[in-house]
Amino acid sequence: MATLKVPPSVPSPAEDSEQLRKAFAGWGTNEALIIQILAHRNSAQRNLIRKTYADTYGEDLLKELDKELSSDFERIVLLWTLDHAERDAFLANEATKRFTASNWVLMEIACSRSSHDLFMVRQAYHARYKRSLEEDVAYHTTGDYRKLLVPLVTSFRYEGDEVNMTLAKSEAKILNEKMSGKAYNDEEVIRILSTRSKAQLNATLNHYNNQFGNAINKDLKTDPKDEFLALLRATIKCLTCPEKYFEKLLRLAINKLGTDEWALTRVVATRAEVDMQRIKDEYHRRNSVPLDRAIAGDTSGDYEKMLLALIGHGDA
Repeated sequence: MATLKVPPSVPSPAEDSEQLRKAFAGWGTNEALIIQILAHRNSAQRNLIRKTYADTYGEDLLKELDKELSSDFERIVLLWTLDHAERDAFLANEATKRFTASNWVLMEIACSRSSHDLFMVRQAYHARYKRSLEEDVAYHTTGDYRKLLVPLVTSFRYEGDEVNMTLAKSEAKILNEKMSGKAYNDEEVIRILSTRSKAQLNATLNHYNNQFGNAINKDLKTDPKDEFLALLRATIKCLTCPEKYFEKLLRLAINKLGTDEWALTRVVATRAEVDMQRIKDEYHRRNSVPLDRAIAGDTSGDYEKMLLALIGHGDA
């Protein structure tokens, strides 16, 4: 359900590298050419372009882009050009930093990637920062947040569709007992959320809904000001229906007083090759406005053009 538009015949990585080199040459940068190439190449093709560029010109393409571009446009191009595991490792590391700290970004990476992808992120993190993702998350979080996030970023879930209904019923009962007792940070709640496959969790939460007459996220809304409960609700949404989680993130980013470009950039860069079509459908359904129109109304210039190209808008 990706939205990336790759042309039927793609130039060779050598040709693309040469064109990018031209885009950087002389006075001013040819941003349109950068968008035309990078926004229309898939992950494997972008990796080849980076390698070819380094082999041909002895320069790191990312460093060149960093030199030539600025602000939000630079951020989206750099994030997009990174390999997906490197990108997530970079975002996770940024999320542990003092000024860009975000428990939400850590949760999002842990819950919306496949087990294999999350494993690759941990490897990329290790290679780049010479520390493990889990040690940084443990060091930079405290209390209930640490209790939830460390098991989430270290999990390696079963990815198949097999579901154990007996287990779903018994774990729905455990969850309901904990919700009734307001023991939201109980280790059983965290164990279930951080170890069960997504199919198993869906079965458990459906049973919870049918058996106890309420969706678990309703039962987690007892205190709207409690940030841990908000993160717990987002964790459940991100694990069970990521397109709804990302739609809400985009809606809040766009409707904010002054756009939250940080969130908008991250969602587009990380989901364009995954489930952006589902997110677009959900956005349209929920807001009665197509996502491309919402983005066009809220952003401008090369940044807008790059975002629209990545979500597969028309001739962008």
